[in-house]
Amino acid sequence: MGRVQDKVALITGGTAGIGYASAELICREGGKVVITDLRPAEGEASAQKLRDQGYDAMFVEQDVTDETRWEEVMAEVVKRHGRLDILVNNAGVGIETDLEESDLAHWRFVNGVNMEAVFMGTKNAVKQMKLNGGGSIINISSIEGLVGDPRFGAYNASKGGVRLFTKSAALYCAEKKYNIRVNSVHPGFTQTPMVDDAIGLFSEADAERINREIAIGYMADPIDQAYGILFLASDESRYMTGSELVIDGGYTAH
Repeated sequence: MGRVQDKVALITGGTAGIGYASAELICREGGKVVITDLRPAEGEASAQKLRDQGYDAMFVEQDVTDETRWEEVMAEVVKRHGRLDILVNNAGVGIETDLEESDLAHWRFVNGVNMEAVFMGTKNAVKQMKLNGGGSIINISSIEGLVGDPRFGAYNASKGGVRLFTKSAALYCAEKKYNIRVNSVHPGFTQTPMVDDAIGLFSEADAERINREIAIGYMADPIDQAYGILFLASDESRYMTGSELVIDGGYTAH
């Protein structure tokens, strides 16, 4: 207990899946969380579920692609807690793409949510964290940011961008001596609503192949990703920055 005692965490897309599992685990380990999402009813219900367990949790509605809203959300976090120690850039979309049939609007939408929002979140977190002596920024990429997928070109590009932007931000913070660490997490197939929707588009043969290629033999639960996020949020990972934490059951070991 207490691995992130009294640390303040902002988690985008914190209503369900990996985001909610991370919020709950950070709370269990002594942290205080602010979760954001586009869906106010679901977001407030998730925050209330955490409060019902005795945790310090707050919901803030946020469109992560809105640059001005990022500044407002940071101000709300600071108004409530006086500081920010942890940012988990978790909000994301995963939509199948046919390369020849896709258009620029689709490309921009996926990259806007998955990559541009990570830039805006990181920028605003750095500006705040440097005022309180440091922090940890955790950008959720994907195994799709490491390997290609013929059905998810825009998603591949966005998550690959998160991977390299994370390294750039880590070096920037180190050069400035801000004591802010920036790392990326690369989940494999995890039983979340987004992945369930994506796999629903695959053939039965594709779904069976995915399970065969996961060396451990089954898809992750959100808590499996949350444990990695907690590690990067805590001081246990104090010597890690610009790193990639792959949690995929061995899928990319092939």
